Amino acid sequence: MLVGMVWIMTFFATLTRVLESRWVHAKDWVSIPLPRILYVNALILIVSSLTIEFARFSLCAEANKRCARWLFVTLLLGVSFVGGQIVAWRELASRGLHLASDPGSFFLYLITATHGLHLLGGIIALASGIFLVSGFGRKGKEQTAMGIISLYWHFMDGLWLYLLALLFVTIQQ
Repeated sequence: MLVGMVWIMTFFATLTRVLESRWVHAKDWVSIPLPRILYVNALILIVSSLTIEFARFSLCAEANKRCARWLFVTLLLGVSFVGGQIVAWRELASRGLHLASDPGSFFLYLITATHGLHLLGGIIALASGIFLVSGFGRKGKEQTAMGIISLYWHFMDGLWLYLLALLFVTIQQ
């Protein structure tokens, strides 16, 4: 898991560097107001960090059903986030901003899509966590799995907050 997270950080650090370099030296950069749903999505992920912690605490209290419910709420919040990203892309498209419209729109689509794909991995992990704590997986592995899933989920949440700040500074200006 840690190797994967380091790879993801390296990828987004490289993407940040390329974006920064292109933004600083661009003559064709167009400021793009960020869709408001991106800020709502940040709030959704912050709440999802709370719900996954509620799941973790429930598991520590040996309340597997409650843990599964909190994991399901977290999963729904994750799906809501991805839906919000789709709403953001539709809003951009309705404004005439497409992937190849200008450098800013390219980076906006690239960053949000790449993060969304990584978050889908977390959604799959949440679904497997629900399966595991509901008694369908190997006994004794629940705590370890929850630790890994929650670490990845918090990482994705923190990464989104960073990316949103980056987009706010560079894309929106």
